[in-house]
Amino acid sequence: MNPYPMEPRHALVREPGDGYAGCLSTHPLHHTVSLEKAREQHAAYCGTLKELGLEVIRVPRDDGHPDSCFVEDNAVVENGRALICRMAKQSRRGEQPAVAEALEQLMPVRWVEAPATIEGGDVIHAEGRLICGVTDRTNPEGVAQMQEWLGVPVSTIFDPGIMHLKSYVTYLGNGIMMATERYCRHPALEGFNMLVPPAEDEYAADTLAVGDTVLMAEGYDTAQRMVREAGFDVLSLDVSEIQKCDGALTCLSILF
Repeated sequence: MNPYPMEPRHALVREPGDGYAGCLSTHPLHHTVSLEKAREQHAAYCGTLKELGLEVIRVPRDDGHPDSCFVEDNAVVENGRALICRMAKQSRRGEQPAVAEALEQLMPVRWVEAPATIEGGDVIHAEGRLICGVTDRTNPEGVAQMQEWLGVPVSTIFDPGIMHLKSYVTYLGNGIMMATERYCRHPALEGFNMLVPPAEDEYAADTLAVGDTVLMAEGYDTAQRMVREAGFDVLSLDVSEIQKCDGALTCLSILF
């Protein structure tokens, strides 16, 4: 049993819109994205979260913003408050209002103000503290506004050459991080036990923990075995069409 449970009660999600294939992506198979299959995978993901006991809150689909299903980037929820993010890419601004409207029904909300940028994909929640990437998408002003509004300590990992930190580091619970070789010895992660996947399994470092269960991308058996051996249950999900849009498991929900 996990002595430090991370057990959210809600998952806010948003189905891929009609323009999904136009997502921001550098993936070599981006041109093969299937909207139909992406929606099937998204539905399976939502069904899994529901089976794990979460209330799934569905934000209306946004056909005008290709990346809108990556709802995690729109807001950071912690300490009973929500910070509505200011996205770094102009094409993604406009996704947030419907997400903010849903969160306003449940908690106080504040919007990030320019020149700050911050996206939820850079923010790791780790039991009373946050670890935030300062990256291509999140700047120091964004980190400062987040810390002020959410009222929790924030450590930072500076690497402007990446898109989102959680593509490389995620928190499983019980003091355990899954982190790629690039970050596993970073001072911001000191004190955590590290699981370091082999280079060929690095995509699987983006895990989604719900209590003692960890959702992981299908096809990365070594990384999955490491997580099982650390004492967690693992659920494997096919996210091929999500991966083609430079997305992963954490990107598809806001858990709180």
